Amino acid sequence: MATDDASETDGDGSEESRQQGVELGALDDELAAHDYPATADALVAEYGDYEIDLPGGSQRLDEVLGLLEGDDPEYADAEAARQAIYALVGSEAVGRDDYSDRGGSAPEEGDDGDDESF
Repeated sequence: MATDDASETDGDGSEESRQQGVELGALDDELAAHDYPATADALVAEYGDYEIDLPGGSQRLDEVLGLLEGDDPEYADAEAARQAIYALVGSEAVGRDDYSDRGGSAPEEGDDGDDESF
């Protein structure tokens, strides 16, 4: 019997590697198997060519972790590394520009914000 479990699985039974519109694919398995703690530089040296699929395209791991510019954080485990990747992916992971599901219209560029409070 199927359940509506929050952790979906893909065809081979492993946890699905998609979060926030970001698909790690094979990189997810590599991160899980890697020895930790590990630095960002070590992960880039080992897996930098792996593609991270985003809704608007893709980025390589070396491009994503390269955004740290000189900082070389150490990750305690695979989950910490994944969370850093999710936080660093570019705007390709974001849905439509200026989209809001809250209704109304987006503020205009020159709007001075004269909102009334009731």
